[in-house]
Amino acid sequence: MTKVVWRRHFQPLGTPVFVLVTALVFCGEAVAQQAASKTVYRVPPEPITAVVDAPLTPLVSVGPGGEWMLLMERPSLPSIVELAQPELRLAGLRINPRTNGPNRRPHFSGLILKRIKDGDEKPILGVPPQPRIQNVRWSPDGQHVAFTLTQENGIGLWIANVETAQARPLLDARVNAAYGTPFEWVADGHTLVCTVVPTNRGPAPRRSVVPNGPVAQESIGKKAAARTYQDLLASPHDEAVFEHYTTAQVVRVTLDGKSQTIGPAGIIRRIRPAPSGKLLLVETVHRPFSYLVPAFRFPYRVEVWDLEGRVVREVTDLPLVEDVPIPFGSVPTGPRSFGWRNDAPATLYWVEAQDGGDAGKKADVRDRVYLLPAPFTGDPIPLITLGLRYAGILWGGDELALVRERWWQTRRTRTWVVRPHAPGDAPRLLFDRSTEDRYSDPGQPLMRRTPSGQWVLQTANNGRTLFLTGQGASPQGNRPFLDELDLPTRKSNRRWQSQAPYYENPIELLHEEKGLLLTSRESVDEPPNHFLRDLRTNELRQLTDFPHPTPHLIGVQKQLITYERADGVQLTATLYLPPGYSPEDGPLPMLMWAYPREFKSADAAGQVTDSPYRFVRVNPRSALPWLAHGYAVLDNPAMPIVGEGDKEPNDTYVEQLVASAKAAIEEVVRRGVADPKHIAIGGHSYGAFMVGNLLAHSDLFAAGIARSGAYNRTLTPFGFQREQRTLWQAPEVYFRMSPFMHADKINEPILLIHGMADNNSGTFPFQSRRLYHALKGHGATVRLVMLPHESHGYRARESVLHMLWEMTEWLDRYIAGDFPE
Repeated sequence: MTKVVWRRHFQPLGTPVFVLVTALVFCGEAVAQQAASKTVYRVPPEPITAVVDAPLTPLVSVGPGGEWMLLMERPSLPSIVELAQPELRLAGLRINPRTNGPNRRPHFSGLILKRIKDGDEKPILGVPPQPRIQNVRWSPDGQHVAFTLTQENGIGLWIANVETAQARPLLDARVNAAYGTPFEWVADGHTLVCTVVPTNRGPAPRRSVVPNGPVAQESIGKKAAARTYQDLLASPHDEAVFEHYTTAQVVRVTLDGKSQTIGPAGIIRRIRPAPSGKLLLVETVHRPFSYLVPAFRFPYRVEVWDLEGRVVREVTDLPLVEDVPIPFGSVPTGPRSFGWRNDAPATLYWVEAQDGGDAGKKADVRDRVYLLPAPFTGDPIPLITLGLRYAGILWGGDELALVRERWWQTRRTRTWVVRPHAPGDAPRLLFDRSTEDRYSDPGQPLMRRTPSGQWVLQTANNGRTLFLTGQGASPQGNRPFLDELDLPTRKSNRRWQSQAPYYENPIELLHEEKGLLLTSRESVDEPPNHFLRDLRTNELRQLTDFPHPTPHLIGVQKQLITYERADGVQLTATLYLPPGYSPEDGPLPMLMWAYPREFKSADAAGQVTDSPYRFVRVNPRSALPWLAHGYAVLDNPAMPIVGEGDKEPNDTYVEQLVASAKAAIEEVVRRGVADPKHIAIGGHSYGAFMVGNLLAHSDLFAAGIARSGAYNRTLTPFGFQREQRTLWQAPEVYFRMSPFMHADKINEPILLIHGMADNNSGTFPFQSRRLYHALKGHGATVRLVMLPHESHGYRARESVLHMLWEMTEWLDRYIAGDFPE
């Protein structure tokens, strides 16, 4: 039967009206079965559909020298036809066998060059209609742009001339983009190295109808605990197919189209040209493969080649890695994280664990960074020894590099200043702080391109001054900044900071002496656009003019709100109200959308993480589309799980989760924008897990929506999210935190949505199926929607529209229905 209900709805211009909404009330198993059998894609109301079809703002890339910007146009969501293309799921990769490239990756539909000096624009011409452009790379000298172009039966390497804005194919061979980056520029700006499909490859291996025997695996007394990876190899046939599609031939090609095969064919994991342009760092995967871990853990050989493909030095040959310890911060033994010094012609660096790679073991020394300059003879030179785990290095010159280290268990991070030219000198500590403390974040150094195309630290005053940019987090919200940091004294000077009512983010300091700063500026109703700011005069010149993608949502009200949990922890959230809403209109139906996070500090858990001035870009996969449907939205209400000192956060996960939700509800009710009987809780992935727990352990919400979650933690027994203990070490934690184990307590309507091709670790599609069966067995009100061909994040237009239709129907039925007037 049909039940007629009324609810408030606000038109885009803000005039409150009342509309009639029909909600199906299922009567009996027959009706429920009939509803479940309908498999056609549905479409939500037009204001929500308009959010899905809103044009995407182009991405922007600044070319070397700062003369040109490249606007990369993005198409709207792809059709389900695209997602339904053939797909191989092998060793953690998803490969389209027709193109020999990655499946599901987003692409660009057009490229436009824009001169920064005068705003002159010219589209890059010569590409086929409706192009699928990926892997866009500027040449080191900024005179060309290279990219791959995917067509029905293969991927091509293309080149565009910046002066003429004309593009053309550069290579006749099919690019192999199945694994790793398919091409890189060499320093001369006229040469590229590319991976292509071998010309003599032959047909793909065919699966035998009759098996040769069983598939067996064996472990003999060696620990190999692993997270629950998906898309793994499972048979000798899988191994052969993986090898077939990932094997590539390296080719050197110049801008005149001349190409030369170099080196032997292999599974090329990475190619990195040296800054000198004369050598290549090549990583090649080889057997034995694994059925337990993805390809990034397979054995691989690290070599230095010259541009003819001759091996100059074999750096190392690393074995299969199935035994990395579970604690966060654990790493494989042996060398790792190979690269070139960006500021030197040809100096290798890498890192080696000094604690056996086991973060669970006490150790004063964790990692050591080594250097090995050309001609790569003699022993590697230690650059720095670290007491925490290596977290990256930024090169600046012989006298300056920044090395970062961190430790998950304490949330500590340190940055050291080292002199690469004098590796024996003691490093100087630059920063020592908590990764959780956003308010004390000094920012990240600005980088600049060298003539060889490498990124190095941007400095001034003969290397004495660094430039730092950051979000400028504060209790009033984020206010991005540009600082000058004097390295000898470690004192910083604020050169510039974003001012209300705008959120303005520094992108690149184009000219330090002239003080020209490229920024992206936005406000609540103004989409992000690029500006050139003169730091000396504070004059601002607009460079781009991207329109508002959803004009029917102009006037959305956005507030950063703070409130307190019962145990004193400060909480934050972003409250959105529909255009035209007034406090006199009273409470609205509300959707809360959240994602729990673990903290070691209650103070850090209460810090503000947003800005009141950021543009309201309505992502169709977020909770914000329902602003167009007359709902209030509480986005990202903090759900911190705090474990200070030696305490483990998850030991009190349920109690803290419920307390956070209760505080959020009390705050929006106090403000008069929501009614406690008409609030739904929703979340994706770990947020979906949160939804199951809140419905099982409280009666705070009228309904729930859980997308692509994991609900039975015994099926992820070697840890999940930030839980490092195994099921056998903390069985009570796994049991209590699993909504599946408490399905009998879920007595509110819950909508479960999941992609049928989910590849995220732990969130197997059967997690939603099993929870549905458990809830149905207990007579709960539950609906399960499985989206064909969709992975962890939904991409097809049909899928996203149907997801929004399902959610709208659910919310209208159980949240807006019988709303008090």
